[in-house]
Amino acid sequence: PEVEDGRASIYESVVTNTSKEMMCYSDFPIPEGYPNFLHNTKMMEYYKQYAERFSLLKYIQFNTLVCSVKKHPNFSRTGQWEVTTEKDGKKETSIFDAVMVCNGHHTDPYYPLESFPAKVKLKRLCFVLTLKYINKNVKVKRSQSKVYLSTRRGCWVMSRVFDQGYPCDICFDTRFQTLLRNTLPTPIVTWLTEKKMNEWFDHAHYGLQPRDSTQFKEPLFNDELPSRIICGYVIVKPNLTEFTETSVKFNDGTIEENIDVVVFATGYRYSFPFLDESILKVENKIFLYKSVFPKNLEKATLGVVGLIQPLGPIMAASEMQARWITRVFKGLCKFPSQDEIQKDIELKQKILLTRYAFILSGFRVNLNLNCSLKKVK
Repeated sequence: PEVEDGRASIYESVVTNTSKEMMCYSDFPIPEGYPNFLHNTKMMEYYKQYAERFSLLKYIQFNTLVCSVKKHPNFSRTGQWEVTTEKDGKKETSIFDAVMVCNGHHTDPYYPLESFPAKVKLKRLCFVLTLKYINKNVKVKRSQSKVYLSTRRGCWVMSRVFDQGYPCDICFDTRFQTLLRNTLPTPIVTWLTEKKMNEWFDHAHYGLQPRDSTQFKEPLFNDELPSRIICGYVIVKPNLTEFTETSVKFNDGTIEENIDVVVFATGYRYSFPFLDESILKVENKIFLYKSVFPKNLEKATLGVVGLIQPLGPIMAASEMQARWITRVFKGLCKFPSQDEIQKDIELKQKILLTRYAFILSGFRVNLNLNCSLKKVK
């Protein structure tokens, strides 16, 4: 089915890349009879069960568009917001004491067409251009004669099945492993990570070795990709440099002719069309205090949930964010001064530059849930 603009979507075969044990909400475990990794239909069942368990549906207005969220005229005193919504063609403005922004960051695809000179008139084969969103490729290739997989910087590929057959995140995202990654010298962490990632298969032999393994990127979870590469169904290529009318050219000088389909798996842009730039300015990088609160608000009554990319399930991390936000809203947690907020944001930028060598986005975090729990208390 067609997906309307501004709405996140998934393909039919999507299965979670985090296990049910790690991603369930703390007050409602995923049913024991469910598999460790859930098909998207099972995930939807769980969310419905959660909403029913806590009688949440009566508080939710479905099929309602949020048109704008603006500061109330007396915001500096009350911290209130004017929220304008539209339903069935009718607009309504209401006053709220606080706002949580939870629209995610997988709604507006990023197509870097300006980077590739092109006169595209495509022919027979299938070509997948990707940076790290390549799971769709395994779905596409089964009905095509050949798939070319272009990667600019490489990527660690992990299986959902890890040591002794346990789910990968149960083994990889433990408190002990996090402690090691946060305390050991970077060269040792890099060596240990590379050694572990290459236990399944040698990424260099498959053309997937990260270009700079010292700049850690979140891994890709795909159980089939190595098998498809070794069987010749997927051919790994370097970065793409140019389109012609019927072909694509790569930066190693090779050219592939008669391409039928190009799939841009190049990520998403941030989009908050209902917020004024004075509240949250979007330049494909957003810096928030603790990845939650916009800076320069007189009152901390607006928080962003889920604008992060943790090493582990986003559900648990978002729950910690929501619990902290509500306590800030209630005045139960002391909120820092603007100077402290700015220093925290600058420190985060420095960490991003050190870890990733550039600031592509403001939401990549290796979230330590233990620290988050302390913050919530």
